[in-house]
Amino acid sequence: MKNKITALALVATAFFAGFSGAAHADRLEDIKKAGVLKVASFDSNPPFGFVNEKTRQINGLDVDYAQALANKLGVKLEVVPTNPANRVPLLTSNKVDLVLANFTITEERGKQVDFSIPYFASGQQFIAKKGVLSSPDQLNSLRIGVDKGTTNEIVLREKYPQAKLVAYDDTPFAFTALRNGNVQAITQDGPKLIGLLANVPDKENYEIPAFSISDDLIGIGIPKGETALKAFVDNALLELEASGEAEKIYNTWFGPDTKTPLQRIYKIGNK
Repeated sequence: MKNKITALALVATAFFAGFSGAAHADRLEDIKKAGVLKVASFDSNPPFGFVNEKTRQINGLDVDYAQALANKLGVKLEVVPTNPANRVPLLTSNKVDLVLANFTITEERGKQVDFSIPYFASGQQFIAKKGVLSSPDQLNSLRIGVDKGTTNEIVLREKYPQAKLVAYDDTPFAFTALRNGNVQAITQDGPKLIGLLANVPDKENYEIPAFSISDDLIGIGIPKGETALKAFVDNALLELEASGEAEKIYNTWFGPDTKTPLQRIYKIGNK
């Protein structure tokens, strides 16, 4: 009996120790204590995230949002470069606190990470050489470059199963394949494609056909179960919209005087 009681006591001690540890796990407090917010962002997908040739720092719309969050916390921002396929692994392995990298909110991804409320909206579009693609009806007969680990690949496979897809590590690699004739079109979110095309020297040879095959909401990736961090991020995004700072960030990268003019059709907090 004594041994049984001792065993039960040990189990109970272990249980409550584990419970206590879980209860005190708080990434938001850890960020404040460390004085650093680590955020994964693209480093080769303008205007969301790219390396500034002059400063060698990562700039872009997503980085501006990350900086705004760091400012609200009163901590430094550390940007960790990522590509589409690495976004979830960086977050689930605790190498970053947040992911701001044109991250489409999906039910499947929601099984591994939590998302903030949306802060951007876009649709899946295409770049092709002029005259090659004008209607979604043509997609099933084309060879199309996609980014690995993106919803763009999933949506295209589901909606156009006869299309021949070739997966690349990132959009610039896919565009190189398009330029070399290895694919006939590439696909990504429309704003991302506009940013890419604005920076290529032979952009007059290509076009973004005026159709979309999806409507996507973009959110900030947050570690699963970090309720305090999610609440902070959601509230901060609403504050950025209310203060006009969200619109200012948007216009910095997509405003009428930029290389990638695109009308802002989504505001944070819209249902």
